[in-house]
Amino acid sequence: MEPIQSVIAKNLARIRKSKNLTLDQTSELTGVSKAMLAQIENEKSNPTISTLWKIANGLQVSFTTFLKEEEVLVRRVNMNEVNMIMDSDDKYRVYPFFPYHPEKRFELYIVELLPGCVHEPKTHPGEEYLIVKQGSMIVDLKGEQYELTEGDALQFSGTHLHGYSNPTAEKASFFMMMHYPDDTLQ
Repeated sequence: MEPIQSVIAKNLARIRKSKNLTLDQTSELTGVSKAMLAQIENEKSNPTISTLWKIANGLQVSFTTFLKEEEVLVRRVNMNEVNMIMDSDDKYRVYPFFPYHPEKRFELYIVELLPGCVHEPKTHPGEEYLIVKQGSMIVDLKGEQYELTEGDALQFSGTHLHGYSNPTAEKASFFMMMHYPDDTLQ
């Protein structure tokens, strides 16, 4: 498995060039500085989840497009081998098990919310499907809070403002599938 920093760098450069965008144009679309984009492409910076989401939304691609490696016929994945991505506060951790593929139009993660985690509300294309694996958490969806515990599931449009929090003293984790029903991310 290739280091995540290299995979992100190659995919960002490939996507940007396929859209015939300069670093300046990409910066305008994403709200991420030209210097940061260059550092990511040159493997001198490992972006946070928030930065990758900004870039993905600005370029109209899925989040895991940046994590995608070459396609294989059969893929067995062990959580210990998945390159975890964490937000800057280290309390929101994403394990991308199956990255986005344009023919399948979905991506699958395990997300961990450490005690006290508050992942600020955001929007993105597609639909989210969550199943709580461990602990309890709160999903803030359009200002309404849904308390979920182990075994609970929730489905909603990613275009609605939504965030996650774990107000408990125990770790919470959930399976997340993102489905993109149209071609907007290709």
